[in-house]
Amino acid sequence: MKRKYFAYPYIVWMILFIAVPMVFIFYYAVNVDGTWTFKKCWETLTDGQKWHVLLVSVEMALGTTVICLLLGYPIAYILANMKKTVAGFISVLFFVPMWMNFVLRTYAWRAILEYALPDLLGLKTTLTGTLGAVLMVLVYDFLPFMVMPLYNSLSKLDKSLLEASRDLGADGKTTFFRVVLPLSVPGIVSGITMVFVPAITAFTVPALIGNGNYNLYGNEIEQAFKVLAGRGDYSIGSTLSIILLIFVLISTAIMNHFDSDKEGGSIL
Repeated sequence: MKRKYFAYPYIVWMILFIAVPMVFIFYYAVNVDGTWTFKKCWETLTDGQKWHVLLVSVEMALGTTVICLLLGYPIAYILANMKKTVAGFISVLFFVPMWMNFVLRTYAWRAILEYALPDLLGLKTTLTGTLGAVLMVLVYDFLPFMVMPLYNSLSKLDKSLLEASRDLGADGKTTFFRVVLPLSVPGIVSGITMVFVPAITAFTVPALIGNGNYNLYGNEIEQAFKVLAGRGDYSIGSTLSIILLIFVLISTAIMNHFDSDKEGGSIL
């Protein structure tokens, strides 16, 4: 049997669960109650409030990505300089929480921020419903997706280059900024992509941790499909989804342009 036959189940999966849903999204964007019209689509595109929510979502995603990078790079660097067995064991422990359902982890954080921490700190108010709480939980959820590409990239560094740098008189700081950091750019780019893109579409965390005070773009799409007009407005929801899809594709294309060797996220 030729190897290409093994790809057929994946092709069928892509058609059923990626291509077909995308066709429905484009269909409902321009079809309202059986009538082909661009009216609601245009109203959504010219709605400044929707674009404001997208801007807020981008800012939140950027903040999440920057914090994950600042926290994840030192972690990945330390792991890359450990013995493989120790680093592997710590990596497994790092990913154990990720084996639980995303919504379940978010509910757990809600309980911690509403009851556990306030009782521990003697506070009379909950810690949910704040921008800081939403950002903290987003960082917690996406940090592993930053660490693993960075670890994969840093663990592949040629140690002889570091030795050559030291032999030429470079100190630790110079070696890091002139050798280590440039060679780890593919991992940085992959990590940014894997955190920034899903952070834009996050809606569970703002809904459960933000208490509805900090709706992001994903929440707008969810409300359009479920809440508007009491039964949902598929045209608005589909148009918002198309806008987000285009934005994500552009962001991914920009990141892939800098990730020239495509090695940064291969471990995932």
